[in-house]
Amino acid sequence: MNTFALKGDICFNKDPHTWETAENAYVICQDGECKGVFQELPEAYQGIPVTDYGDKLIIPGLIDLHLHAPQYAIRALGMDLELIEWLDTHAFKAESAYADLEYADKAYDMFVETMVNGATTRLCTFGTLHKEATLLLMDKLEQAGFHGFVGKVNMDRNSPEYLCEADAKASLEATEEFIIEAQKCFKHIKPVITPRFTPSCTDKLMEGLGALQAKYGIPAQSHLSENLSEIEWVKELCPGTSCYGDAYDQFGLFGSNGPSIMAHCVHSGEVEQQMMLDRGTFVAHCPQSNSDLASGIAPIRQYLNKGIKVGLGSDVAGGHSYSIFEEMKEAIQVSKLRWRLVDQSLEPLTVQEAFYLGTKGGGEFFGKVGSLEDGYRFDAVIIDDSTITYPRKLTIEERVERLIYLAQDSHVYAKYIDGVKVK
Repeated sequence: MNTFALKGDICFNKDPHTWETAENAYVICQDGECKGVFQELPEAYQGIPVTDYGDKLIIPGLIDLHLHAPQYAIRALGMDLELIEWLDTHAFKAESAYADLEYADKAYDMFVETMVNGATTRLCTFGTLHKEATLLLMDKLEQAGFHGFVGKVNMDRNSPEYLCEADAKASLEATEEFIIEAQKCFKHIKPVITPRFTPSCTDKLMEGLGALQAKYGIPAQSHLSENLSEIEWVKELCPGTSCYGDAYDQFGLFGSNGPSIMAHCVHSGEVEQQMMLDRGTFVAHCPQSNSDLASGIAPIRQYLNKGIKVGLGSDVAGGHSYSIFEEMKEAIQVSKLRWRLVDQSLEPLTVQEAFYLGTKGGGEFFGKVGSLEDGYRFDAVIIDDSTITYPRKLTIEERVERLIYLAQDSHVYAKYIDGVKVK
C-alpha cells in the first residue's frame, strides 16, 4: 500500500456554508484515498512517511468543470465582443489551427504546462473537432498526471466552412473512433460526448451523439442558455421544444443517458431549471466569461436553493483566466451585482460557498472528489501564501479568503492528484 501523510494548515468544506480547518495537522493518503485529517497521527499510521509543509496551507485540488483547451492561445482577445461575434471572429479561427498536429503539439504543451503550475487538479475540457489533435491533448494531460474528461467537438451546421464536419455521419464515425481509442489508451483522462451547442449540430447528429453516450456509458457536455441572441436562435432552430435544455433532453443528452454538464445557464427559466434538477444536470458556472462576453449573471443562488448541482468553470478563452480562484472571486462579485441590481431576494454568494463550488461542488461530478474528508480521492494543493503579507497572524479561514482574491500560480508550492505528486 502507498500510504503517507502531509502536515500543514488544512482547510476544506464538508458543506457549502462552513470551512473545516486544522492548524499544524496531518492529512493521510492511502492508495490515492484520503483517510481523514488528524491533529496527531493515529496509532495505525505511526511510522508512515510524512512530508511536513510547515505553516503552508493544504487545501483540496480545484475543479474546472468547463474550459476550451485549444482556446488557451487566444485568452484575453476579443473581450469587447458578445458571444456569437466572438466565436466567429476569434474562437473558430483559433480552433481551425489544430488540423495541423505540429501546431497542436506546441499549443497543447503550453496549455498543459500552465495547468500543471496552477491549482486545478481535475477538469472537463473541449478539444476541437479534430480527432487526432484531441487524442494528443488527452495524452499530454494523462502524462502530466491530471484526471478528467476531454471531448472531440461536434459541429455539422451553422459553422464556418473551415471548421465544420461534412455531415452527421462523418461526425459520428469520427466520434466513435475517438471514444474507442481514448478508452483503450488512457486510464485517467476519459472521453466525453461534446456537441458544441445546439446551433452547430443537426438533429441527426444530436440523435447519434445521444446513442453513443448510451452505448459507451460516458458523460456529455455542452453549452446552455448563455446569451440572449443564442437562445432566440435555438427557438428558431428547434420550434417544438419547451426550452433550450429540451433541445438536448429530447436526445438524452441532458442527463437521461448519463451524467451531463451544461455550461453557463445564465438565462435558464423555470422549466429549464426543473429539467436540470430532475435530470441531475450539473451547471458549470463561468462568471468571468459571462462578464467578458456580456452574457449576463447566472442566478446561482436560485440554483443552489433548488438543489441543482453547481460547480465552477474557467471557460478559457471566453474567460480570460484559467484560475478557479479567479472564478470563485468573480462568482462572489457578480452575485452581489445581481442581488443589488436585479433581484434582492437572491442573496449574494458567501466566500465559503464560492470555495465549495470550486472544490467539492464541482468535484461531485467525478465522484467523491473535492474534499479532504475520509473516503474522498486524495487531491490536494499546497499553498505558500507567505508573500501575501499581513502585520498580524491570520486565521486559516482569513488566509483562504485572501487566496480567493489574491492567489497566483507562484503560490502553488506542490500538488497531488489521486495521491500522486504532480508538482
